[in-house]
Amino acid sequence: MEALRLGIDSVDEEIVRLLDRRAWLARRIGEIKHENGLAAYAPARERAVLDRVAALGDGKFPKPGLQAVFREIISSSISLEARLKVAYLGPEATFTHEAALRSFGASIELDPQTTVAEVFARVERREVEHGVVPVENSMEGAVTHTLDELMNSPLKICGEVYLPVSQNLISREQSMERVSLVCSHPMALAQAASWLRRELPGARLDEVDSTAEAARRAAVEPGVAAIGSVLAAGAHGLTVLARNIQDARANTTRFIVLGRTWSARTGKDKTSVVFSVKDRPGVLKDALSAFAEEGINLTRIESRPSRKRAWTYVFFADFLGHPEEDRVKHALQALEEHCPYVGLIGAYPAVSPEVA
Repeated sequence: MEALRLGIDSVDEEIVRLLDRRAWLARRIGEIKHENGLAAYAPARERAVLDRVAALGDGKFPKPGLQAVFREIISSSISLEARLKVAYLGPEATFTHEAALRSFGASIELDPQTTVAEVFARVERREVEHGVVPVENSMEGAVTHTLDELMNSPLKICGEVYLPVSQNLISREQSMERVSLVCSHPMALAQAASWLRRELPGARLDEVDSTAEAARRAAVEPGVAAIGSVLAAGAHGLTVLARNIQDARANTTRFIVLGRTWSARTGKDKTSVVFSVKDRPGVLKDALSAFAEEGINLTRIESRPSRKRAWTYVFFADFLGHPEEDRVKHALQALEEHCPYVGLIGAYPAVSPEVA
Protein backbone atom coordinates (compact mmCIF):
# COMPACT_ATOMS: atom_id res chain seq x y z
CA MET A 1 0.00 0.00 0.00
CA GLU A 2 2.81 2.43 0.84
CA ALA A 3 4.32 1.94 -2.60
CA LEU A 4 0.95 2.70 -4.22
CA ARG A 5 0.56 5.83 -2.12
CA LEU A 6 4.02 6.97 -3.21
CA GLY A 7 2.86 6.41 -6.78
CA ILE A 8 -0.18 8.62 -6.16
CA ASP A 9 2.05 11.31 -4.65
CA SER A 10 4.20 11.25 -7.78
CA VAL A 11 1.14 11.55 -10.03
CA ASP A 12 -0.18 14.44 -7.92
CA GLU A 13 3.11 16.29 -8.31
CA GLU A 14 2.88 15.90 -12.08
CA ILE A 15 -0.75 17.06 -12.10
CA VAL A 16 0.14 20.21 -10.15
CA ARG A 17 3.06 20.93 -12.49
CA LEU A 18 0.80 20.58 -15.53
CA LEU A 19 -1.94 22.71 -13.95
CA ASP A 20 0.61 25.47 -13.38
CA ARG A 21 1.59 25.20 -17.05
CA ARG A 22 -2.10 25.31 -18.07
CA ALA A 23 -2.65 28.37 -15.86
CA TRP A 24 0.24 30.18 -17.61
CA LEU A 25 -1.31 29.41 -21.01
CA ALA A 26 -4.75 30.55 -19.82
CA ARG A 27 -3.31 33.82 -18.55
CA ARG A 28 -1.67 34.47 -21.94
CA ILE A 29 -4.96 33.70 -23.71
CA GLY A 30 -6.67 36.16 -21.37
CA GLU A 31 -4.21 38.88 -22.36
CA ILE A 32 -4.86 38.23 -26.06
CA LYS A 33 -8.64 38.25 -25.50
CA HIS A 34 -8.36 41.56 -23.63
CA GLU A 35 -6.26 43.12 -26.41
CA ASN A 36 -8.85 42.07 -29.00
CA GLY A 37 -11.97 42.87 -26.95
CA LEU A 38 -13.04 39.23 -26.71
CA ALA A 39 -15.16 37.78 -23.90
CA ALA A 40 -13.49 35.53 -21.31
CA TYR A 41 -16.41 33.06 -21.33
CA ALA A 42 -16.49 31.06 -24.59
CA PRO A 43 -19.23 28.39 -24.40
CA ALA A 44 -18.30 26.75 -27.71
CA ARG A 45 -14.66 26.34 -26.70
CA GLU A 46 -15.61 25.03 -23.25
CA ARG A 47 -17.96 22.45 -24.72
CA ALA A 48 -15.20 21.31 -27.09
CA VAL A 49 -12.75 20.95 -24.17
CA LEU A 50 -15.21 18.99 -22.01
CA ASP A 51 -16.18 16.67 -24.87
CA ARG A 52 -12.52 16.13 -25.75
CA VAL A 53 -11.38 15.23 -22.23
CA ALA A 54 -14.34 12.86 -21.85
CA ALA A 55 -13.23 11.08 -25.03
CA LEU A 56 -9.58 10.93 -23.93
CA GLY A 57 -10.25 8.85 -20.84
CA ASP A 58 -10.12 5.06 -21.07
CA GLY A 59 -12.84 4.56 -18.46
CA LYS A 60 -10.77 4.04 -15.32
CA PHE A 61 -11.72 7.54 -14.13
CA PRO A 62 -15.53 8.01 -14.54
CA LYS A 63 -16.39 10.39 -17.38
CA PRO A 64 -18.86 12.49 -15.32
CA GLY A 65 -16.16 12.95 -12.69
CA LEU A 66 -13.59 13.80 -15.36
CA GLN A 67 -15.85 16.50 -16.77
CA ALA A 68 -16.58 17.83 -13.28
CA VAL A 69 -12.84 18.13 -12.57
CA PHE A 70 -12.25 19.98 -15.82
CA ARG A 71 -15.29 22.18 -15.19
CA GLU A 72 -13.46 23.54 -12.15
CA ILE A 73 -10.13 23.72 -13.99
CA ILE A 74 -11.81 25.83 -16.68
CA SER A 75 -13.51 27.96 -14.02
CA SER A 76 -10.16 28.68 -12.36
CA SER A 77 -8.59 29.41 -15.74
CA ILE A 78 -11.31 31.96 -16.57
CA SER A 79 -10.70 33.67 -13.22
CA LEU A 80 -7.05 34.09 -14.31
CA GLU A 81 -8.09 35.54 -17.67
CA ALA A 82 -10.56 38.13 -16.36
CA ARG A 83 -12.86 39.04 -13.48
CA LEU A 84 -16.11 37.33 -14.41
CA LYS A 85 -19.31 38.06 -12.47
CA VAL A 86 -22.53 36.12 -13.08
CA ALA A 87 -26.03 36.97 -11.82
CA TYR A 88 -28.56 34.22 -11.14
CA LEU A 89 -32.06 33.85 -9.75
CA GLY A 90 -31.37 33.44 -6.04
CA PRO A 91 -31.18 33.07 -3.19
CA GLU A 92 -28.08 30.96 -2.58
CA ALA A 93 -28.35 27.17 -2.33
CA THR A 94 -31.32 26.98 -4.73
CA PHE A 95 -31.46 24.90 -7.90
CA THR A 96 -30.61 27.95 -10.03
CA HIS A 97 -27.52 28.48 -7.87
CA GLU A 98 -26.56 24.87 -8.55
CA ALA A 99 -27.16 25.38 -12.29
CA ALA A 100 -24.88 28.45 -12.23
CA LEU A 101 -22.16 26.40 -10.52
CA ARG A 102 -22.53 23.70 -13.16
CA SER A 103 -22.23 26.30 -15.92
CA PHE A 104 -19.37 28.39 -14.53
CA GLY A 105 -17.73 26.48 -11.67
CA ALA A 106 -16.88 27.69 -8.18
CA SER A 107 -14.11 30.16 -9.09
CA ILE A 108 -16.50 32.68 -10.67
CA GLU A 109 -18.16 35.43 -8.63
CA LEU A 110 -21.87 34.62 -8.42
CA ASP A 111 -24.43 37.35 -7.70
CA PRO A 112 -27.91 36.21 -6.51
CA GLN A 113 -30.96 38.27 -7.54
CA THR A 114 -34.53 38.11 -6.23
CA THR A 115 -36.35 38.09 -9.60
CA VAL A 116 -35.78 36.96 -13.18
CA ALA A 117 -36.24 40.58 -14.31
CA GLU A 118 -33.38 41.71 -12.04
CA VAL A 119 -31.04 39.10 -13.54
CA PHE A 120 -31.81 40.42 -17.03
CA ALA A 121 -31.39 44.02 -15.88
CA ARG A 122 -27.99 43.37 -14.27
CA VAL A 123 -26.64 41.85 -17.50
CA GLU A 124 -28.20 44.56 -19.68
CA ARG A 125 -26.61 47.31 -17.55
CA ARG A 126 -23.24 45.51 -17.82
CA GLU A 127 -23.01 45.19 -14.04
CA VAL A 128 -22.36 41.48 -14.62
CA GLU A 129 -21.17 39.61 -17.68
CA HIS A 130 -23.76 36.80 -17.71
CA GLY A 131 -26.97 35.61 -16.07
CA VAL A 132 -28.52 32.22 -15.30
CA VAL A 133 -32.31 31.75 -15.10
CA PRO A 134 -34.74 28.81 -15.39
CA VAL A 135 -36.67 28.59 -18.65
CA GLU A 136 -38.70 25.36 -18.43
CA ASN A 137 -39.44 22.32 -16.29
CA SER A 138 -40.22 18.88 -17.66
CA MET A 139 -43.29 18.57 -15.41
CA GLU A 140 -44.53 22.15 -14.97
CA GLY A 141 -43.74 23.61 -18.43
CA ALA A 142 -42.39 27.03 -19.31
CA VAL A 143 -41.15 29.65 -16.85
CA THR A 144 -43.26 32.49 -18.19
CA HIS A 145 -41.31 35.28 -16.47
CA THR A 146 -38.21 34.25 -18.42
CA LEU A 147 -40.05 34.07 -21.76
CA ASP A 148 -41.57 37.51 -21.21
CA GLU A 149 -38.14 39.00 -20.53
CA LEU A 150 -36.61 37.31 -23.58
CA MET A 151 -39.36 38.83 -25.72
CA ASN A 152 -38.15 42.38 -25.11
CA SER A 153 -34.52 42.05 -24.03
CA PRO A 154 -31.46 42.64 -26.27
CA LEU A 155 -29.69 39.77 -24.47
CA LYS A 156 -28.97 36.45 -26.16
CA ILE A 157 -28.99 32.88 -24.90
CA CYS A 158 -25.41 31.59 -25.07
CA GLY A 159 -25.67 28.39 -23.04
CA GLU A 160 -28.02 25.87 -21.44
CA VAL A 161 -27.87 23.39 -18.59
CA TYR A 162 -30.29 20.66 -17.49
CA LEU A 163 -30.57 19.92 -13.79
CA PRO A 164 -32.52 16.94 -12.41
CA VAL A 165 -34.76 18.11 -9.59
CA SER A 166 -33.66 16.12 -6.54
CA GLN A 167 -35.71 16.99 -3.46
CA ASN A 168 -34.33 15.87 -0.10
CA LEU A 169 -35.46 16.02 3.52
CA ILE A 170 -32.80 18.03 5.37
CA SER A 171 -32.64 19.03 9.01
CA ARG A 172 -30.40 19.73 12.02
CA GLU A 173 -32.13 16.77 13.64
CA GLN A 174 -30.43 13.39 13.24
CA SER A 175 -33.58 11.30 12.69
CA MET A 176 -37.01 11.72 11.12
CA GLU A 177 -38.65 10.73 14.41
CA ARG A 178 -37.70 14.16 15.81
CA VAL A 179 -39.22 16.11 12.89
CA SER A 180 -42.55 17.74 13.69
CA LEU A 181 -42.71 20.41 10.97
CA VAL A 182 -41.62 20.37 7.32
CA CYS A 183 -41.26 23.65 5.42
CA SER A 184 -40.35 24.52 1.84
CA HIS A 185 -41.45 26.34 -1.29
CA PRO A 186 -45.03 25.33 -2.27
CA MET A 187 -43.77 23.60 -5.46
CA ALA A 188 -41.25 21.51 -3.48
CA LEU A 189 -43.92 20.49 -0.97
CA ALA A 190 -46.20 19.49 -3.85
CA GLN A 191 -43.44 17.50 -5.54
CA ALA A 192 -42.90 15.45 -2.35
CA ALA A 193 -46.55 15.25 -1.26
CA SER A 194 -46.93 11.48 -1.56
CA TRP A 195 -43.68 10.77 0.29
CA LEU A 196 -44.61 13.16 3.11
CA ARG A 197 -48.04 11.55 3.56
CA ARG A 198 -46.44 8.11 3.70
CA GLU A 199 -43.32 8.76 5.78
CA LEU A 200 -44.24 11.78 7.94
CA PRO A 201 -48.04 11.70 8.27
CA GLY A 202 -47.99 13.51 11.61
CA ALA A 203 -45.76 16.39 10.58
CA ARG A 204 -47.18 19.85 9.93
CA LEU A 205 -46.39 21.52 6.58
CA ASP A 206 -45.46 25.18 6.20
CA GLU A 207 -44.97 27.09 2.93
CA VAL A 208 -42.08 29.59 2.62
CA ASP A 209 -40.71 31.74 -0.21
CA SER A 210 -37.86 29.44 -1.28
CA THR A 211 -36.13 26.15 -0.52
CA ALA A 212 -33.16 28.22 0.69
CA GLU A 213 -35.35 29.99 3.27
CA ALA A 214 -36.67 26.59 4.36
CA ALA A 215 -33.10 25.35 4.88
CA ARG A 216 -32.30 28.46 6.94
CA ARG A 217 -35.24 27.77 9.24
CA ALA A 218 -34.32 24.11 9.56
CA ALA A 219 -30.83 25.16 10.65
CA VAL A 220 -32.04 27.28 13.58
CA GLU A 221 -35.39 25.78 14.67
CA PRO A 222 -35.53 22.45 16.55
CA GLY A 223 -37.89 19.84 15.15
CA VAL A 224 -37.98 21.51 11.73
CA ALA A 225 -36.96 19.88 8.46
CA ALA A 226 -36.80 21.44 5.02
CA ILE A 227 -37.28 20.04 1.54
CA GLY A 228 -34.44 21.17 -0.68
CA SER A 229 -31.19 20.37 -2.42
CA VAL A 230 -28.04 18.71 -1.11
CA LEU A 231 -26.35 22.04 -1.87
CA ALA A 232 -28.72 23.76 0.61
CA ALA A 233 -27.96 21.11 3.22
CA GLY A 234 -24.24 21.71 2.86
CA ALA A 235 -24.60 25.48 2.94
CA HIS A 236 -26.50 25.37 6.26
CA GLY A 237 -24.73 22.43 7.92
CA LEU A 238 -27.79 20.17 7.79
CA THR A 239 -28.10 16.40 7.69
CA VAL A 240 -29.75 14.75 4.69
CA LEU A 241 -32.35 12.51 6.33
CA ALA A 242 -33.84 11.19 3.07
CA ARG A 243 -32.79 11.59 -0.56
CA ASN A 244 -34.82 11.90 -3.77
CA ILE A 245 -38.21 12.14 -2.08
CA GLN A 246 -39.92 13.80 -5.06
CA ASP A 247 -42.84 11.86 -6.55
CA ALA A 248 -41.69 12.24 -10.18
CA ARG A 249 -38.27 10.69 -10.81
CA ALA A 250 -37.92 12.24 -14.29
CA ASN A 251 -38.39 15.84 -13.13
CA THR A 252 -35.76 18.08 -14.77
CA THR A 253 -35.40 21.86 -15.06
CA ARG A 254 -33.69 23.54 -17.99
CA PHE A 255 -31.72 26.73 -17.33
CA ILE A 256 -30.28 29.20 -19.82
CA VAL A 257 -27.14 31.32 -19.72
CA LEU A 258 -27.68 34.93 -20.80
CA GLY A 259 -25.07 37.09 -22.50
CA ARG A 260 -24.76 39.94 -24.95
CA THR A 261 -23.87 37.68 -27.90
CA TRP A 262 -24.68 34.10 -28.80
CA SER A 263 -22.15 31.29 -28.91
CA ALA A 264 -19.94 30.35 -31.84
CA ARG A 265 -20.78 27.29 -33.90
CA THR A 266 -19.70 23.90 -32.53
CA GLY A 267 -21.40 21.48 -34.93
CA LYS A 268 -23.83 20.36 -32.23
CA ASP A 269 -25.87 23.47 -31.55
CA LYS A 270 -29.31 24.73 -30.68
CA THR A 271 -30.91 28.01 -31.79
CA SER A 272 -33.78 29.87 -30.12
CA VAL A 273 -36.09 32.17 -32.06
CA VAL A 274 -39.18 34.26 -31.30
CA PHE A 275 -41.70 35.15 -34.01
CA SER A 276 -45.21 36.44 -34.58
CA VAL A 277 -47.57 35.29 -37.33
CA LYS A 278 -50.14 36.93 -39.57
CA ASP A 279 -53.81 36.45 -38.78
CA ARG A 280 -54.95 33.93 -41.39
CA PRO A 281 -55.88 30.22 -41.39
CA GLY A 282 -52.95 27.81 -41.59
CA VAL A 283 -50.26 30.44 -41.13
CA LEU A 284 -48.51 28.63 -38.25
CA LYS A 285 -48.37 25.41 -40.26
CA ASP A 286 -46.93 27.29 -43.24
CA ALA A 287 -44.37 29.05 -41.04
CA LEU A 288 -43.15 25.85 -39.40
CA SER A 289 -42.95 24.00 -42.70
CA ALA A 290 -39.80 26.01 -43.41
CA PHE A 291 -37.97 23.93 -40.79
CA ALA A 292 -39.35 20.61 -42.05
CA GLU A 293 -38.31 21.37 -45.63
CA GLU A 294 -34.72 21.96 -44.49
CA GLY A 295 -34.67 18.84 -42.30
CA ILE A 296 -34.36 20.86 -39.08
CA ASN A 297 -35.65 19.33 -35.86
CA LEU A 298 -37.82 21.61 -33.72
CA THR A 299 -37.27 20.63 -30.08
CA ARG A 300 -39.73 23.03 -28.47
CA ILE A 301 -42.43 25.58 -29.33
CA GLU A 302 -44.30 27.78 -26.85
CA SER A 303 -46.83 30.60 -27.26
CA ARG A 304 -47.13 33.72 -25.10
CA PRO A 305 -49.42 36.79 -25.24
CA SER A 306 -47.62 39.56 -27.13
CA ARG A 307 -48.69 42.23 -24.58
CA LYS A 308 -48.91 44.71 -27.44
CA ARG A 309 -52.43 43.95 -28.61
CA ALA A 310 -55.19 41.87 -26.97
CA TRP A 311 -55.49 38.27 -28.15
CA THR A 312 -52.31 38.35 -30.22
CA TYR A 313 -49.47 35.94 -29.55
CA VAL A 314 -45.80 35.37 -30.19
CA PHE A 315 -44.13 31.98 -30.46
CA PHE A 316 -40.85 30.80 -28.96
CA ALA A 317 -39.14 27.92 -30.72
CA ASP A 318 -35.91 25.98 -30.19
CA PHE A 319 -34.37 23.94 -32.99
CA LEU A 320 -31.19 21.99 -33.63
CA GLY A 321 -28.68 23.90 -35.72
CA HIS A 322 -26.76 27.20 -35.78
CA PRO A 323 -27.54 30.47 -37.63
CA GLU A 324 -24.24 30.14 -39.54
CA GLU A 325 -25.46 26.94 -41.25
CA ASP A 326 -26.89 27.37 -44.75
CA ARG A 327 -29.94 25.23 -44.03
CA VAL A 328 -30.76 27.35 -40.98
CA LYS A 329 -30.33 30.55 -42.99
CA HIS A 330 -32.73 29.22 -45.62
CA ALA A 331 -35.29 28.17 -43.00
CA LEU A 332 -35.18 31.56 -41.28
CA GLN A 333 -35.57 33.36 -44.61
CA ALA A 334 -38.64 31.22 -45.38
CA LEU A 335 -40.00 31.87 -41.86
CA GLU A 336 -39.76 35.63 -42.43
CA GLU A 337 -42.02 35.30 -45.49
CA HIS A 338 -44.88 34.19 -43.23
CA CYS A 339 -44.12 36.28 -40.13
CA PRO A 340 -44.20 40.06 -39.57
CA TYR A 341 -41.52 39.64 -36.88
CA VAL A 342 -38.69 37.12 -36.44
CA GLY A 343 -36.01 37.55 -33.76
CA LEU A 344 -33.02 35.33 -33.04
CA ILE A 345 -32.68 35.19 -29.26
CA GLY A 346 -29.83 32.71 -28.94
CA ALA A 347 -27.47 30.09 -30.34
CA TYR A 348 -25.49 27.80 -28.05
CA PRO A 349 -24.00 24.31 -27.65
CA ALA A 350 -26.83 21.78 -27.36
CA VAL A 351 -26.95 19.68 -24.20
CA SER A 352 -28.84 16.41 -23.96
CA PRO A 353 -31.31 16.21 -21.04
CA GLU A 354 -30.45 12.52 -20.69
CA VAL A 355 -26.90 13.29 -19.57
CA ALA A 356 -27.86 16.03 -17.11
